[in-house]
Amino acid sequence: MLEFNIAEHMAYEYGKRGARLALVARRENRLNEVASKAKFFGSPDVITIPADVSCVQDCKRFVDLTVNHFGQLDHLVNNAGIVPLCLFEDTTDITNFVPAMDINFWGSAYGTYFSIPHLKKFKGKIVAIASSAGWLPAPRMMFYNASKAAMITLYESLRTELGRDIGITIVTPGLIESEMTQGKFLSKEGRMVLDQEMRDVQISMVPIRSVTEAAKAIVNSACRGDLYLTEPAWIRTTFYWKMFCPEVLEILNRWLLLSGSSERETISKKLINLSGLKKYLYPESIRNPKLKPN
Repeated sequence: MLEFNIAEHMAYEYGKRGARLALVARRENRLNEVASKAKFFGSPDVITIPADVSCVQDCKRFVDLTVNHFGQLDHLVNNAGIVPLCLFEDTTDITNFVPAMDINFWGSAYGTYFSIPHLKKFKGKIVAIASSAGWLPAPRMMFYNASKAAMITLYESLRTELGRDIGITIVTPGLIESEMTQGKFLSKEGRMVLDQEMRDVQISMVPIRSVTEAAKAIVNSACRGDLYLTEPAWIRTTFYWKMFCPEVLEILNRWLLLSGSSERETISKKLINLSGLKKYLYPESIRNPKLKPN
C-alpha cells in the first residue's frame, strides 16, 4: 500500500532483490510509473491494483488479486497515510479528520486481516510503517499521532498473538522525504492542501532523511526479521525523553510550535528562516515550488 515516496522507494529496493510486486494505491497513473521503475530495478513481475485502503472490500480485493496472480504472499507492507494538520480547538468539523483513522489505522488493519492466512503458509512478514509521531506530543498533529500510536499497539499485540508464525517489523520513522515533508496536509476543512509555510512551522530545524536511504534501511530490517526499526536511529532518543522527561518535551514543543505573533510566525519557523539552514536540512525534492497537493 503506497504512500509516495517511502513505499515507492521500498518497491525499488524490493525490485533490486528480485521480488515480484503487487503495488496498491488510489492513483493509478503513479502506480504505473512506479511499476515501470521497479521493473527497471530488477523486479521480474509487477502488478498494479488501484484501491482505497480505507474500504474493507478494496483491501480484500487487492489481497485476493495478489494471491491469485502470484500464488502466494510473502511480505505485506502497510504504509498508506494522510496527515491532518490543525489545532484541536480550531477544527471546524471534527469528522473532517475521520480519514486519518480510516486510512492510517483501519487501512492497515484491513489489509493485514485478509493477508494473515496467506502469510502464515510461508512464514511471511508484515512491515508496519508507523511513525515516531506515535510517541511524540506535537501540536496540530494529534489525529495523525493517535492513528500511528494505535498502529504501533495493534502490531505489538498482533505479534504477541501470532508468535513466530509471521514476522512483524514495526517501523517508526522520523522525518523522511515524503508527501508530508513536502507540505501536503489535510486541512481543517477536510481538503488536501500544499502548505510549505506550515510545513516549516512543524519541522523547523529537524534534518530530513533521504527517502532512498530510509527505504533501503527498512527493507534490510524487514528481511533480517527485526522487531523494530527507528529511522534515522537518532530519533529514538525522543522516546527516552518522552519516558523520563515528558514535561520537558511538552514544554519545548509548546514553546517552539505555538509561541509567536501568529500561527505562521512561530519560533520554530523563525529559527529555520533566520538560520539559513533550510537548503542543508531539507532535500531539494521537498523545496520544489512546483509541487502540487495531489
